[in-house]
Parts: sequence; structure tokens; C-alpha cells
Amino acid sequence: MTRILDAIHEGQPEAAAQLLTLVYEELRRMAAAKMALENAGLTLQPTALVHEAWLRLGGDEQPTWENRAHFFGAAAEAMRSILVERARRRLRQRHGGGQERVDIDELEIAAPTDDAEDLLAMHDGLDRFAALEPEKAEFVKLLYFVGLSVEEAASALGVSLTTAKRWWPYARAWLKVEMRRN
Repeated sequence: MTRILDAIHEGQPEAAAQLLTLVYEELRRMAAAKMALENAGLTLQPTALVHEAWLRLGGDEQPTWENRAHFFGAAAEAMRSILVERARRRLRQRHGGGQERVDIDELEIAAPTDDAEDLLAMHDGLDRFAALEPEKAEFVKLLYFVGLSVEEAASALGVSLTTAKRWWPYARAWLKVEMRRN
């Protein structure tokens, strides 16, 4: 992946297609793993989440990525943004407020939680956490929104597993307290 990112940086047009092939499967695997943990009643479409995230990352017009961690951090942020927007849309009064809207023509992307209010509280708390602890917030995004394991997120961010295992309980506790305030 590093070689492909370097090729994109050098302006090689075929490198973006190679990145799509490589990253698509990895992102889809992560999205599918995360979605598998959700309630069976939800219409789960990890492919739709990956496609939307890819488009938000630039599609075929990929920006210059510094490294793997930079790319996956941006992917986590894109997935988070998509899930938060869908949660907000579901809660809008003109869309039925808290009622479930079913439209068979629209693909349904499941949020990491069934409760849109919890997702929005998590989003707001994560923004406040990022202002104080940006590296730990990126770590949480990779775990929560991309579905990486602690080991995978540590590797993507270039931190030791020991550090990651210290960050996770701290971040969870901080966010839990912050979400209760709202």
C-alpha cells in the first residue's frame, strides 16, 4: 500500500485504480465485520458504506496520502460522517422523528448503534475528545466507525500495542462520562 500511495503522490494515474482495488476489499471486510455485530433486524449494507466513504475520500481523484494511517484515519472520518448524517436524517421531524422509515428503493446503512441519539452523542463527544486528545480520538474512530481491532488500529496509527491498550480504556471512560452529560 505504501508503494501505491507513493505512486499517487508522484502523479501516476494508474495508481488510484490500484489503490481502489487494494483498499476496497480491506474496507469492505472491516465494514462487514462491524456490521455483523449489529442487530439482525437492520438492513446491513457494508458495501454501500464503503462506496460512499470512497467517494468522500475523492474517488478516482485521490488526494496525496502521507501513509497508511493517514488514509485509514480519513476513511474512518468519512464513515463516521456518513453514519452521523444518516442518524440526523432519521431524527428530523419532517422525516417522522424517531419513527422508522422504510423505503425499499433506498439502501440502508446501519449505524454502530441502533439509537440515533446515542450515535449523535458519541459524535459530539468524539469531537470534544479530539480537541483534547487528537491521537486517541483517531484511535477511537478506527475502532468504532471502521471496525478495526485494537491491534489493527495501533498498527494503522503506528503506535505500540501496549500504548493502544492504555488508550482504549481511557478513551472509553472519557467518552462515557461525556455522553452522560448530554
